[in-house]
Amino acid sequence: MILLFLEGGVRVSVDLLQQYFQIQPETSFLDGKYIRYLKEGNLYTLVPVTNIKEEVLVELYLMSDHLSRQGDRNVSTFYASKDQKFLITHHEEDYVLLFNSYTKIPKKRSLGRKLAKFHQRGRSIEAQIQHTSSIGQWKIYWEKRLEQLEKVWYQVVQENPNNDFDHMFVETFPYYMGMCENAIQYLVDTELDEETLDIDAGTVCHDRFNNEIWGNRMWIRNPFDWVFDHASRDIAEWIRQQYFRKSKSFLPDVQNFLEEYEGIIPLSNFSWRLIFARLLFPLHYFECIEQYYLTNSEKQHKQLEERLHKYKRDSTEYESFLGTFYRLMGRDPGIWNIPEINWFNVSS
Repeated sequence: MILLFLEGGVRVSVDLLQQYFQIQPETSFLDGKYIRYLKEGNLYTLVPVTNIKEEVLVELYLMSDHLSRQGDRNVSTFYASKDQKFLITHHEEDYVLLFNSYTKIPKKRSLGRKLAKFHQRGRSIEAQIQHTSSIGQWKIYWEKRLEQLEKVWYQVVQENPNNDFDHMFVETFPYYMGMCENAIQYLVDTELDEETLDIDAGTVCHDRFNNEIWGNRMWIRNPFDWVFDHASRDIAEWIRQQYFRKSKSFLPDVQNFLEEYEGIIPLSNFSWRLIFARLLFPLHYFECIEQYYLTNSEKQHKQLEERLHKYKRDSTEYESFLGTFYRLMGRDPGIWNIPEINWFNVSS
């Protein structure tokens, strides 16, 4: 097969594959943020991990190995070097190699069903997962994030807003702070009020689950996208993405996704309330503000300014979505004894 290597650092990566793994790839291609290497139909991905703690790498390995043993063919597994090591060090930089022998996208994606199967397999892991776990930690994370953003807000106020983004941030933050506090209280009440079922045990989740995370040209479940958490995290973040992508027409896709998911794993009241709490927490707003003040790119600044303007303009629509969320999803709060937030603007 003709060698089709990309320029730059790829040559170094190929040398590493040969030196440490005795692999001479036939082709390489860029896939998102990764360069993939092919040999004899197998896919290899070299991942830099210098800044990732060894304890985290061990847990990602354990989760990956478990899911693979449970029959998930699309999971990337850790590939041992010729010295039977999963972690190699070259010029003071650390790497692991991921391996996939099967990357075909199913004819019917059925994303809700596939995610439920993924969670089902992940939930049966026997290893103790601690360093990559967010189970029971949402309140701490949210409070810390709110505190950090509040400090930034005070700083911008004191220094006087000097552009449109600053002005919008100063104006909108008190509203989103209130929403954040509501989300934290709703989460606390949920953890106090609701009994958990077996399906509420921790499982392998994604930092941000979305339509593209498993890929478009091939399906790959990458351990470096994972956290150990409650399954509602993935469901809520997928719904959030769908809503902000197409707020006028998101509902059929979301209803179908949830119907597929519950065809495998019916959701408990506890799960539903965690999904709602997570959607109530304005993660989209927090990420927009944080990204703006962390980047120096003028292009990104403009994009984030437009995004914040959209969030501000459409905030009452999002309130309406949250105010009718349970009913939209076919779960009447009165019948299921689920508390609602009563301050939302709910349009008829």
